[in-house]
Amino acid sequence: MSPLMQVGLLLVNTIGSLFALVVLMRFLLQLVRADFYNPISQFVVKVTNPLLLPLRRVVPGFAGLDVASLLLAWLVQCLYIGAIGVMLGLGLPWANILVWGTIGLVSLLFNIYFWGLLIVVIASWIAPNSYNPALILINQLLEPVMAPIRAKMPDMGGLDLSPLIFILALKVAEILLLTPLYQLGQVPMALANVVIGL
Repeated sequence: MSPLMQVGLLLVNTIGSLFALVVLMRFLLQLVRADFYNPISQFVVKVTNPLLLPLRRVVPGFAGLDVASLLLAWLVQCLYIGAIGVMLGLGLPWANILVWGTIGLVSLLFNIYFWGLLIVVIASWIAPNSYNPALILINQLLEPVMAPIRAKMPDMGGLDLSPLIFILALKVAEILLLTPLYQLGQVPMALANVVIGL
């Protein structure tokens, strides 16, 4: 692979995955009713509005879920996976691209929660009671899934093992959900390396 091709792959993968991340964050932040006035929330809204507002006219919300932002995140995943496939000369069928768009989106969701939890745990040791906007937003994102785990945990004398339980549950869910999708959307290893980092 030529250096120019490597640079192109890097740019497409970075821009595509970052935009998919921002759009998925918009969906998640609305889902957990995070602080809209947080500067990071404002950034996410401003970046996603140009594509999301027209899509919302066509795709309505359902049961309080912003279906348009979830659909947009999936479409971005599919488009940049398709672009990488074309750049690598793979000629992937559309059905495989759609499955790999789903795999990429689910993998991205797991990564958001995994890295978010890791950041919160490290920040609780280094800077407890921090008022950093990013930490506040991550806590708002994690609290709806962490609170039920914390409520079921026995009293450990001030030691909170709920992050460990959550990470374990996250990894088990990742294996159970993504393994069948990998088998369904068979794809060359070169694309898997670029898209998901396998």
